[in-house]
Amino acid sequence: MAELIQNRKLSPVELVQAHLDRIERVNPKINAYVQLDTERALTAARDAEHAIMRNESVGPLHGVPISIKSSIEVAGMRCEAGTKLRAGYVARGDAPLVSRLRKAGAIILGVTNTPELLMAWETDNLLYGRTNNPWDLSRTPGGSSGGESAAIASGCSAGGVGSDGGGSIREPAHFCGICGLKATPGRIPATGHFPHSAGPFALTGVIGPMARTMGDLKILFEVMQGPDIGDPSAAPVPVRWPDRNDLKKTRIGYFEDDGRTPVTLETRTAVKSAAEALRNAGFEVEPFRPEGLEKARELWWKYFGIAGGMLLGPMTKGRDGELSPILKEFNSWVAAEPAHTAQSLLESWIERDLVRMQIFEQMEKFQVLLCPVASIPALRHRERRWQIEGKTVEYLDAWSYCEWFNLLGMPAATVPITSSGEGLPIGVQIAARPWGEELVLAVAHSLEQQHGVSRRPPEI
Repeated sequence: MAELIQNRKLSPVELVQAHLDRIERVNPKINAYVQLDTERALTAARDAEHAIMRNESVGPLHGVPISIKSSIEVAGMRCEAGTKLRAGYVARGDAPLVSRLRKAGAIILGVTNTPELLMAWETDNLLYGRTNNPWDLSRTPGGSSGGESAAIASGCSAGGVGSDGGGSIREPAHFCGICGLKATPGRIPATGHFPHSAGPFALTGVIGPMARTMGDLKILFEVMQGPDIGDPSAAPVPVRWPDRNDLKKTRIGYFEDDGRTPVTLETRTAVKSAAEALRNAGFEVEPFRPEGLEKARELWWKYFGIAGGMLLGPMTKGRDGELSPILKEFNSWVAAEPAHTAQSLLESWIERDLVRMQIFEQMEKFQVLLCPVASIPALRHRERRWQIEGKTVEYLDAWSYCEWFNLLGMPAATVPITSSGEGLPIGVQIAARPWGEELVLAVAHSLEQQHGVSRRPPEI
């Protein structure tokens, strides 16, 4: 889109209007957007067109219409994170990453739906209701960036921004057949996100791009990345794309399951197909599953679940009548376990560092990991357990394939690969050690070129 605009083959005004028309037709069925910024978007599109006609220098996203998850501050737009406890909250300014996107020429169409306080892998709340998957309206687009994934997959947005504390970018991308990147904490600033990036949320939660192709994801990453003083995990890491020859020296280890939570046969097939495609692309690919993943999963819950629940507890205490069923369910899981003491939090912190060292040492041999994103493709609304390979898989266990990488601080991307017998998208996950986003995106792009799929959902 940006290239066509820059070459005067596509009008930014017509492009933005086409997206707004698409939203008017489709959004009532999928409920992806919670607020549109129609007038400002059209004004920005007219300005973008004038800049092209005047031969002005423009950014890499000039005139491209995008969307933003409604837990990230966009000036003048609602930033409620799906909760009645923040109903009516309007951001006074743009988050740094939003400012960077605007500076690059992107035009923001609106903000998208989330589960309440982002604490679910499906998108529903008492403020705006349920978001539906454009591939099958009886299923969820995932969560917590479910509004984003549904908007992008359905053509209501060219790309956008989500956040991820336990799979919240990668699982929705997998459910909706698009691409998504969970970055290293601090690589893309989480400043302006709610819940705030502090404490356990700063260690596990990140912001990242979502789009229909890896090429689009790369452009969004380049624009959004870079340190910001408001993110406690920030570091001045320069962008370094791997040399093509060096890239092919990368050794990739893959595993079809984690030995604990089974995956569907179609998911296994997707991983094996991806491994073969990367092998055909010239990479050295071998079966490999790091030791320590189960420990990482257990520790992730101590941060995201127990510590996260303690942080949100004062906000929700005594207000059960205003909370969604999904958040009440999350609170019940947290309440079933003892709260952290100073000692238990300190022990969890030390254990986290030790398991990171253990896994990163193993990754000296395999710099990249290939594995499933989740046990299943998109679930039906309110489904809670599944029978896979003769075993019952519970809701919290189905996404454990994402959760390790949040605890470990590793960048990871979802790449669409195939579809289930019911026509639902199935993706795989590419991960590397911290600050290796460029390696993840380069390998994922090679996989997409060799074997990726880019199909549109059925017309809604």
